[in-house]
Parts: sequence; C-alpha cells; structure tokens
Amino acid sequence: MSRTVDRCDPGYRAWISEAVRLVEADANRSADTHLHVFPLPPEWGIDLYLKDESVHPTGSLKHRLARSLFLYGLANGWIREDTTIIEASSGSTAVSEAYFARLLGLPFVAVMPASTSPEKIELIEFHGGRCHLVGDPSAIYDESRRLAAETGGHYMDQFTFAERATDWRGNNNIAESIFEQMRMERYPEPSWIVVGAGTGGTSATIGRYVRYKRFQTRLAVVDPEGSAFFGSYAARDPELTAAGSRIEGIGRPRVEPSFLPTVIDRMIQVPDAASVAAMRWTSAITGRAVGGSTGTNVWGAVELIARMRAAGERGSVVTLICDGAERYTCTYGSDAWLEAQGLDIEPYLTALDAFLKTGELPAVP
Repeated sequence: MSRTVDRCDPGYRAWISEAVRLVEADANRSADTHLHVFPLPPEWGIDLYLKDESVHPTGSLKHRLARSLFLYGLANGWIREDTTIIEASSGSTAVSEAYFARLLGLPFVAVMPASTSPEKIELIEFHGGRCHLVGDPSAIYDESRRLAAETGGHYMDQFTFAERATDWRGNNNIAESIFEQMRMERYPEPSWIVVGAGTGGTSATIGRYVRYKRFQTRLAVVDPEGSAFFGSYAARDPELTAAGSRIEGIGRPRVEPSFLPTVIDRMIQVPDAASVAAMRWTSAITGRAVGGSTGTNVWGAVELIARMRAAGERGSVVTLICDGAERYTCTYGSDAWLEAQGLDIEPYLTALDAFLKTGELPAVP
C-alpha cells in the first residue's frame, strides 16, 4: 500500500488566489512610471533621462520591490491569512510593504534604525504599519528575526530576497520598462544606467537583464560615503563592513546577500554633501522635488557624462528618481540639519552649475 500525506487546504488556496489577485490588480491599476528628459545642451550629443519612480502609489522605487516580495512570499506559501509581516528597513521599503499588508488585511511591523526620518515613520503608520525602532542600525536583522519568531510571523528579509523575488528576464521589471521607453529616443540603447544599491535588487535586475538581452549598456552603481558596498567592490571582499550611510535608502553597513558585484561595470563613491547638493540642484533644474538617493544617482550620472564629453562620446544615460523630497524635509531639506552634520554643499552646487555651462565637472577639494 502506498502512503500519502495530504496538506491541501482549499480555504487557504482560495485566500492565496485572492491575495495574488489583489496584488496584481494594484499593478494593473498603476500606469508605468514616467521617463523624463533632463535639460542638457542638445549639441553635447548626450541625453540624460530620469525614470520617475516616485509616482508609484507609495511614492518610491521600493513599491516595485514590495510587490515582488509579497508575490514571492505568497507563491512560496510563507504568507497566510493570519501572518504578521516583519521587515528590516531604512524606511521606503517599509512604507510600501505596509501598503500591501493593509491591502491583504495583514499586520505589519517595520524594524528600523532610530535615525529614520519622521516623515517615513508617519507614512508607515498612515498605511497601518507599526514602527519598531532600534538604536544600532546593524541590529535590525536579528531584531526582525526575533519578532517574527515571537509573533509566528514572516520576516520578509528584503536584503536576502530582493535579487531573486523580481523576474529579471522581463515581466515589466524596471529594466524592461527603461528599454521599452527608450525605443524612440535618438540613442535608444543607453550607454550607462546609473542606480544606487540598498538591497542590491535593482542593480541585480538591471545587470542581469542587459546581459540576457545582449545589450551593450553598462551599469554604474553609485554608493554614498559610509557604505560597505564600494569598498567591498574595490577590494573584492564580501565581508567588508562600514559605519553606515546618511543617505536613506541606499548604502549599507554590511554587504547584503542580494548585492551582486559581478553584474556591475563601475562603482562610484559619492560624498554625502554631493548627494544633497545634486538633490537640490536637480529639484531646481527640473521642478521635480527629489530625495537624497536621487541626488546620489544624478551626481554619478553627471560624472559619467563629463567623462563621455571629455572622450568625445555620444549617447544616453538613464538614472532614477527614487522618491520625493517631502520625505526629507527635516534632514536633507534643512540647512540646520546640514550644519549639524558638518555638510557643506556649496562647493558641489558650484561644480554642478559649472557642469551645466561647460560639460566639465570641476573637482571639489
């Protein structure tokens, strides 16, 4: 006689089916994010584009990641109708996950550094989540595991699963979206795509996609000071650690499991003062109020364009608007905060203004 063990629960499968429908319907209701042209002199022969991820329902690039993580958890059977969702986050991922948890009627707890901006905490609570703040940023992982065990919940663990939860071959991921939107531009295949690394999921998706589709586009990852990613990439040392980043959403005190250095063509370390300067400069030039990690992206893109100009190259560069400035009113938008942090952005603003006039980016001492 054969033996069987049957764990099929029709009620659970019906709940999973409805949960997936709700998450997919959210994506179907949202039009793709816009690709804006940054105003550079056309005679340079180089075009810069900003893909505006701030227009997602939860206001940031992390909306894509949160959707993928929920679908991944549902498809794997990790999330049930009574599961408490736990996440370690510096803010924006937690905002987006709180949104999806509420969509599915699930409790959500965000484990975050105590230094997270008040604006992000308010957004998480607005979407029905609870914030659990810890003094040591490196403790958020263990504390998330502890809370998941205590509540019988599911630790989403974006820093491990970001690179595998998203289908890098297509399915309207961010890479496929960029190349589709670039089809009618004068340089449709970008010379460079520039992104930051928080989990490493976005850079992994784009890096894999360009290889899979046989594009010659190169991937540059920008990293703020205090982050472990740049030093690890330079030294080829995955165990390297650092103090942590002041630019929320990117940069980490350790090299996260989702960070794939093998798909990256160049890394650029960006000073925090340069990130904030580029954030404010981009907002002034484009009329779109952008956040700090967008400033990091733009500074890296400007460096690459200046190098292209010096080498006589033509082509296009694409980077991301990760979120809006309204999340950082008390930090990057505050001159008092900058002074307290010892950040002088004026030399970097001067350099950016010079770049727009000459195509060259002067060195900042």
